[in-house]
Amino acid sequence: MDFKDQLKNLFPDHVESNEPEEVHKEDHVLYVQKEPMICKFEKRKGKATTIIEGYEGSDEDFKILAKEIKTKLSVGGTFKDDSIIIQGDYRDKIMAILKEKGFKTKRVGG
Repeated sequence: MDFKDQLKNLFPDHVESNEPEEVHKEDHVLYVQKEPMICKFEKRKGKATTIIEGYEGSDEDFKILAKEIKTKLSVGGTFKDDSIIIQGDYRDKIMAILKEKGFKTKRVGG
């Protein structure tokens, strides 16, 4: 007895449909703000970190932006307390990514 026979025994009234399901994928548009985002460099426990702060949109949008930056740079990082913390000094690359998306950035520190 295969899987389809077992399902027919469990749900005798079910009619199979061979039509493919439609999946609607919407592009998520980030909120572009008036104030520049701050991209600063810090050393934490002897390690270089890049911190991005000053996003005025929703936290969910900021998390999406954090994930996108981490995947483009292939680095680790996290989203904490309304800031994105990236492992390493990637200020120039991050500022270029943010400018492509239409954000204003401001370089702070060192």
